Amino acid sequence: MLKAQDLFEEIYWGLSANKVRSFLTILGIVIGIGSVIALQAIGAGAQGSIQASIQSAGSNLLYVLPGAQRGVGISVNAGRGSAQTLTLADANAILASVSGIKGVAPELSRRYQAKAAGQNTNTQVIGTVPAYTDVRNLQIDSGSFITASQVSDGQRVAVIGPTTRDDLFGVDIDPVGRTVTINNLPFNIIGLTRAKGGTGFSNPDDAIYVPITTAQHYLSGQSYISSISVSAVDASSMADVQNSITSLLLVQHHISDPLAADFNVVNQADIVATASSITGTFTTLLAGIAGISLLVGGIGIMNMMLTTVTERTKEIGLRQAIGAEKSDIRAQFLFEAVALTFIGGAFGIVLGFLASLVLSRFTSINGQITLQSILLAFGVSAGIGIVFGYYPAQRAARLNPIDALRFE
Repeated sequence: MLKAQDLFEEIYWGLSANKVRSFLTILGIVIGIGSVIALQAIGAGAQGSIQASIQSAGSNLLYVLPGAQRGVGISVNAGRGSAQTLTLADANAILASVSGIKGVAPELSRRYQAKAAGQNTNTQVIGTVPAYTDVRNLQIDSGSFITASQVSDGQRVAVIGPTTRDDLFGVDIDPVGRTVTINNLPFNIIGLTRAKGGTGFSNPDDAIYVPITTAQHYLSGQSYISSISVSAVDASSMADVQNSITSLLLVQHHISDPLAADFNVVNQADIVATASSITGTFTTLLAGIAGISLLVGGIGIMNMMLTTVTERTKEIGLRQAIGAEKSDIRAQFLFEAVALTFIGGAFGIVLGFLASLVLSRFTSINGQITLQSILLAFGVSAGIGIVFGYYPAQRAARLNPIDALRFE
């Protein structure tokens, strides 16, 4: 039986005999492991970013959304939120009748072209009420938010986000007291929100907030609203609040069958779970695609080891002739394959870490490399070495010493 020191020496000399071939074989494993590590890190980062974004909207939130718009005589619908069924009366009823809530904030949200100081931008204009800041965890950086009297009077006042401020007036400019034109109507800016972070259409920093009555009268021209945000007193009461809102709105909308409800009450926890499930599935899919390169790398290892066995046939025959057992031959070539994948796995982890840093640097996603992904990488590396190295090792062990010594 080979001693450990002798085995490691044999592995070293075996792999260093053809450095270029060993390097190219290792490179395939490095790329495969690095791709899997990087994609898992970015996937975990995206999942954390989405969860943080949803949670930052406010704590213990429930969203009341319009139902799906259905065509006449057909069962196909246009999707949740496509109908116009919610009104301010619904929000007032929830605030007055449902217990276990901290606040209610109706919203009328649409995108409009905003102009100021010779600049223009297309941004989200949200009509809402004073409770919006508490319900949606929004803070004011300068000036003030919308007041109850401005809502009741339908005043043309606006609070803008820092991104919208940057687009219209420039960075670090205090817009309070200036005028912004929305849908060709002037609005007096009374406040600037504190930067909160976000992306795309859900970015609270890229928004303009106006009194909901003003949005209804001057912008949308209708009495319907887009949604109602409800903040529960704590997480344990969310289910009861959700059921109470559903029961109340069924009565408000004169609907006897809950299955025919023209609205939806969505729990924030459900949104987080759904988003996490989607990103998790997407990450697994990407990692699976990257894993194909590991399969290619494994085939490369098998090809190299078969070539090595052929080139070292005489050596194998000579070792058998002087007393080496089949298990020694098998162990040597199998451990050579495992060594290749372990080296590739180690460098692959470094590559994956660097790739995740680069992607984090140029995107809004903060890559997260976990101990689990590192252990998985080493486990996969060892598995590839064993699976794709076993056949060449077994083939070397089965060589007939006499035939091996005669091999040319």
